[in-house]
Amino acid sequence: MSKRKMKLIRFDWAIKKLLRHKANFDILEGFLSVLLSEAITIKQILDSESNKETEDDKHNRVDILVENSTGELIIIEIQNSKEYDYFHRILFGTSKIITEHIKQGEPYASVRKVISITIAYFDLGQGEDYVYHGTNSFKGIHKGDVLSLAERQKELYEKEEVYQVFPEYWLLKVQKFDDTIVQDKLDEWIYFLKNGEVKEEFTAKGLSEAKERLDEMKLSKKERLAYEKYLDELREIASKNHTKDADAKKLIEQGIEQGKREVQNRAIQMAIDAIKDDFFLCSAQ
Repeated sequence: MSKRKMKLIRFDWAIKKLLRHKANFDILEGFLSVLLSEAITIKQILDSESNKETEDDKHNRVDILVENSTGELIIIEIQNSKEYDYFHRILFGTSKIITEHIKQGEPYASVRKVISITIAYFDLGQGEDYVYHGTNSFKGIHKGDVLSLAERQKELYEKEEVYQVFPEYWLLKVQKFDDTIVQDKLDEWIYFLKNGEVKEEFTAKGLSEAKERLDEMKLSKKERLAYEKYLDELREIASKNHTKDADAKKLIEQGIEQGKREVQNRAIQMAIDAIKDDFFLCSAQ
């Protein structure tokens, strides 16, 4: 008998329902440790005005706000469909988190470090890679040097570089990932995010736990019904988006055809007018 191919729960639904429990922190810790290339320990999952769901986007976007053991705040956001102003939304999200987590009257030195991670299931921006990392630095326009912290600042704030003060951004464009080329531990995680599958040979931190606990067959009846409803709603959103795209394409095609006809009609009218002018000119002579 062939071995059953294990079907795992989508990561976005797992974040909404399962990975917020302390017993499952090790799955998220594994993902964050591999992505950020450092050992991450989750202190707690926080609630924020920025990551509360609304009726419009509760199925399209999934947020989780994590505080790690060093006090950094990590936003993990999963986005399923295209939004042209998504970069602006990421900026708003990090800014909101910063202002929510500093108390009135505290010095600016109390501003928390924020790391924003987007797992995008659409082609965000224009680029060929599937993992992008953005940090903030200041480069001299005359000397070309990168501005650094003074020694006293390093002592006071326990940071080595200016960029460590500012938010940083990770963008994972999952659909750009080539399934046939898995080069490292991060690729193993992205393969899982894209396909909902953990291969036998994968050894990235957190994936064995994900494989064990996110098995769809292990859901309770209530959880299974909720999960299937979530999948149906995602399919409905995808279908509506497909219909809108098809309608928009048809309107564009009709507009182009109408434009061509108008150009042709104008050309015919100009030719007729030219013939008339020639006729009247010849008659006058």
